[in-house]
Amino acid sequence: MTGSYILLESLLKEEVETIFGYPGGQIIPVFDALYDYKDKLNHILVRHEQGATHAAQGYARVSGKPGVVLLTSGPGATNAITGIADAMMDSTPMVVIAGQVPTEALGSDAFQETDLVGITQPITKWSYQIRSAEDIAWAVARAFYIATTGRPGPVVLDFTKNAQNENLEEFTYQKCQFIRSYIPNIDIDNSKINEAVNIINNSKRPLAIIGQGVILANAEEEVLDFLEKGNIPAATTLMGLSAIPTDHPLNKGMVGMHGNVGPNMMTNQCDVLIAIGMRFSDRVTGNLKTYAKQAKVIHFDIDPCEIGKNVKPTVGVLGDVKKTIKEVYEKMNNNVHYEWINSFATYENREQDKVVKKEINPIDGRLHMGEVVRKVSEASNKCAVLVTDVGQNQIMATRYFQFSRSRSVITSGGLGTMGFGLPAAIGAKIGAPERTVCCFCGDGGFQMTLQELGTILQSKIGVKIIVLNNNKLGMVRQWQELFFNERYSFTDMINPDFTLIAKAYGIGTAEVNTSEELDSAIKDMFKDDKPYLLVANVEKKGLVFPMTPGGTDVTNILLEKKQ
Repeated sequence: MTGSYILLESLLKEEVETIFGYPGGQIIPVFDALYDYKDKLNHILVRHEQGATHAAQGYARVSGKPGVVLLTSGPGATNAITGIADAMMDSTPMVVIAGQVPTEALGSDAFQETDLVGITQPITKWSYQIRSAEDIAWAVARAFYIATTGRPGPVVLDFTKNAQNENLEEFTYQKCQFIRSYIPNIDIDNSKINEAVNIINNSKRPLAIIGQGVILANAEEEVLDFLEKGNIPAATTLMGLSAIPTDHPLNKGMVGMHGNVGPNMMTNQCDVLIAIGMRFSDRVTGNLKTYAKQAKVIHFDIDPCEIGKNVKPTVGVLGDVKKTIKEVYEKMNNNVHYEWINSFATYENREQDKVVKKEINPIDGRLHMGEVVRKVSEASNKCAVLVTDVGQNQIMATRYFQFSRSRSVITSGGLGTMGFGLPAAIGAKIGAPERTVCCFCGDGGFQMTLQELGTILQSKIGVKIIVLNNNKLGMVRQWQELFFNERYSFTDMINPDFTLIAKAYGIGTAEVNTSEELDSAIKDMFKDDKPYLLVANVEKKGLVFPMTPGGTDVTNILLEKKQ
């Protein structure tokens, strides 16, 4: 058996079903072997290697399984760097397998040779070069173990061509369950559990912030039980959205730069701040010198590097949040905080009047981004998977889409990668074929990975794509308007007719300019499970509010443009 066949057999042992890839010179032996595995492995031919990594991310985030990428050396490998870095920032399990020149040619500047291990070591959990066939099974088992355990993340295997062609007389595969230098599961410190319970039991104004760690740990049920027993209001980070249902009475919205007013303001009024599976990013905290200084902070996380990195906690509880929260739940008291919870209403009403009503029910005759998002969400019965690109479309979509089940939000949080949306939606639909997948893009980000419409055509992937088109790089333009004296430097865009492009790819399409046209188009979009592109020509100078300017206090919230 050659190394190429050993690789594919190893992937099957790891229960891989789908591979996102693009062939090339230094990975041809594996693709040749893949010809014999058409009935066992579903290979999705993307149109660019960056698209493969984002599709693998979408697949992983919605399915909970690691995404797998197969590509060639040199530019094929370097094209994947953005997606690898994105997966590292957002803790997405992914295994990237890249071809490499033969071992004897390493270091000779051979055609399409790059030092992929050196490039990716800072942006992966593990990066390893396979130089012989006998290393393949060991390396694959190790890669999947590292990618999926502890805090998940990407792993890169740099696969030399001689190892792909080398024959091995005997192949055995053993899943990896232990690495001496790698400790993904930390023993729970009961004294920390008891400290956390004592603080929570004595709190009068507790506030929980739920991050993506809750979703990664499949701890949604445990966290909801914890919140309900303690009668604790909660907010989510951008990446933690959908961990609890939108309409749950304890869900107070989203924190952060474009989060909801209530939880942002209450961050600096609560007496206990309970951070669950989140990393206190700068987009959440704003100015660290004034962030939650009045509160005792309890930080639950699986990664010891995150405890105290940005915000020093009163108690840091290390471990799998599914286990640690359950232990706290079992020891804590039943409690009520009705007066504290009701105090959010003032801020909620203010935000409704100043921002929400105007955005989802505009009276100025123009189509608004929030209006489009909310109508699509309602048409999907709040059950769809939301995938977003990056920019105003991302914030509007995550603010106004509504969720009834977990693993329903796929967005680029930490790296903020434009072009993420379309390929990630492809991966999401493959990872959850039974679910409706709605992808919101701006006209800028959509054109960064527009070629993946070819993947949709070839693989018949029924994603619903909504382009919020304002002929602007909207988020940068918003900053130019608010903070750079309306000096609009290179944020105007002259766009093609997106509907003609969709038709060229055999995708159903519509273009709308008014609310009346929007209702009809959304109905048409959801009539079947085929791919569809809806171009919504929204107001050109739409602004995303609320907004906390970067680096300022979390309570420095703008609800409208200052005159």
